[in-house]
Amino acid sequence: MGGVSDTMTDSEEESFVRLPDELTLENSSPEMTPERLQQEIEKYKERCQALEQDRLELGMAKEAAEQRTQGFQREAELLRGKLEREKSLSRELEPSYQELCLAKEERGKLLQEKQELEKELEELEERRVAREAQAKAPPSLPDRKMLFKGHVTEAEDVNALVVAPRIQRALPGGSALLTFEEPEVAQRILEMKWHEVKLDESAACEGRVRVQAEPVELLLPSALEIELKLSDRCILLSSLPRLDLSEEQLLDKLELFFSKEKNGGGEVEQRELLSDSGHVVLTFVHDGVAEQLVKKERIQVPIGKQTYELKVTPYMSGQITDLQVRPSVCAKTVLLSGIPDILDEESMRDALEIHFQKPSRGGGEVDALGYVPVGGQALAVFEEDTD
Repeated sequence: MGGVSDTMTDSEEESFVRLPDELTLENSSPEMTPERLQQEIEKYKERCQALEQDRLELGMAKEAAEQRTQGFQREAELLRGKLEREKSLSRELEPSYQELCLAKEERGKLLQEKQELEKELEELEERRVAREAQAKAPPSLPDRKMLFKGHVTEAEDVNALVVAPRIQRALPGGSALLTFEEPEVAQRILEMKWHEVKLDESAACEGRVRVQAEPVELLLPSALEIELKLSDRCILLSSLPRLDLSEEQLLDKLELFFSKEKNGGGEVEQRELLSDSGHVVLTFVHDGVAEQLVKKERIQVPIGKQTYELKVTPYMSGQITDLQVRPSVCAKTVLLSGIPDILDEESMRDALEIHFQKPSRGGGEVDALGYVPVGGQALAVFEEDTD
């Protein structure tokens, strides 16, 4: 037994497994045989190997943990450096950020002002379009019937459009215009074409004169286009009273009033009195003055010892861009040509009127007559037939 004990001791030292001593073996179960002991020894060896394996794995895990720790430390250093750089950059960008905030705020204000200006511009455009639509002349003109009403003036212009629907036409010497009350009479006279007019015997001129009846053809406007321009710096003053003032005195008083800012005006660049209407056009140096005055529509202006209410409206200038004309034959008026100079003007007029009033001669009631002796010339004025 002693030899066995020594052998077990050596095994214990080699395998670091403590084996039961002799007393323990003596008190152990009688079933503990050498084979059993050998099995126990093998089991403990396996446990030692497992522990050794665990130790190695723990060592490797420790080494890996240390490596990860070092990696974390390096990463932390990098993050700290990055954070420091970001803090420094943030301090540098702080003024720029504040400027950016101010710029955004200013941009918001500018956008709001832009929207307000666009809205105001739309309103101004609507008013401008409305004014132009009101003032725009229609391109198509209605058909008008013209006739000669006996108005003859001195020859100064030929085929001139004076005031629609008044048209001037040259009436040469040795001719006359006759206007009848009924268009059927004029048509009969034209169909007969040649007429022998008996002269007045009391005028010491017997016999007859042969005259020719021709239709009167006029060129009437059929389409008219006018380009209108609304002035931004001009106003039109109307409802002006009749005063015992010269043109210059009136314009001076108006310029003096409207050049003052307290009256809503400004520096006047030009003033003009329209002779045909009696209205006054004032042109200002700066934009916006005329617009503010037009908004008032009416304004009290002191002239002399009294105050008068004047009407203020926008000033529009225009020019004809397209005028189309068409020929039109007067239904009631005929032209007599080839009248010789053998009677004085009044006697010839009487002879012509007497002849063409006789139904037996194809005539009828004469409404107007114009006669120009040989060697003379005049303008016959044709007006609209309103009957």
